[in-house]
Amino acid sequence: MAPPPPSGSGECKETGSLVVCFGEMLIDFVPTEAGVSLAEAPAFKKAAGGAPANVAVGISRLGGSSAFIGKVGKDEFGYMLADILKKNNVNVSGVRFDADARTALAFVTLRADGEREFLFFRHPSADMLLHESELDQNLLKQARIFHYGSISLINEPCKSAHLAAMSIAKRSGAILSYDPNLRLALWPSAEAAQKGIMSIWNQADIIKVSEDEITFLTGGDDPYDDNVVLNKLFHPNLKLLIVTEGSEGCRYYTKEFKGRVSGVKVKPVDTTGAGDSFVSGLLYSIASDLSTLQDEEKLRKALYFANVCGALTVTQRGAIPALPTKEEVLQFMLEATTI
Repeated sequence: MAPPPPSGSGECKETGSLVVCFGEMLIDFVPTEAGVSLAEAPAFKKAAGGAPANVAVGISRLGGSSAFIGKVGKDEFGYMLADILKKNNVNVSGVRFDADARTALAFVTLRADGEREFLFFRHPSADMLLHESELDQNLLKQARIFHYGSISLINEPCKSAHLAAMSIAKRSGAILSYDPNLRLALWPSAEAAQKGIMSIWNQADIIKVSEDEITFLTGGDDPYDDNVVLNKLFHPNLKLLIVTEGSEGCRYYTKEFKGRVSGVKVKPVDTTGAGDSFVSGLLYSIASDLSTLQDEEKLRKALYFANVCGALTVTQRGAIPALPTKEEVLQFMLEATTI
């Protein structure tokens, strides 16, 4: 018999710096053998996934305060995911369970040619069926930062719930943080993806994009050209735009200053979740001290901290299991400075 869905919330630390993450949480199935296609994989290992959920766990691991809002199936996988959040001290009062739809599944592999292959089972899955009426409005009103992606914009009713949640958080004074997290396979077409992702672009206060996403969103422009980023992606309401470059680090753009922070070299084992870990590190720092957005020296320190979070995550398999603690990040930074 299935256990009852978890009630209440995970342990919540200092609520004044709460980061509320909205969107999908799912089960990733990863081949037990590296470098094979999904069809060639002899077996699969399951792992918790979903970018917004990864970010929520990442912030909590660092000692921050986080919550997750989203929907899973009223099934064994849904209970498992909610339990993982609770065990990681993420507030789950915004998690809903759907009795009629399953928890989303994704089969993911990194083939020998370096290409990632995705196969999603969402027809529809529970995360797509979150209704506006199911939102935990009190939780949204407590958010210092409200973080989200674009996958929750693809289908109704979740799209309307997403837009309503943004509106509630914004009216309550939250900073809106957006990581588009492009997954073309989930959108009806490339045009729909570009249009959908850009439809809420100008409402965000913080945006994090990768080089590939810049090329896609600008219709093929050079992602390394500052003018492309500033003219096509920076908007008047934006407090911070981050461009991640994997192991090379990241670039940052604000109205007052711009620059880059170099990356951290490690031996990669699995890059899954590295971007989410970076976002966790950055939002943890900003939620702890909002002046980071106006102070370039503080911002550079926060970005280096975030780069280390991302780097440590690629040294282990899986996203959530590999997310670092604050002690691990500080220890790595200490050792890096003494070498």
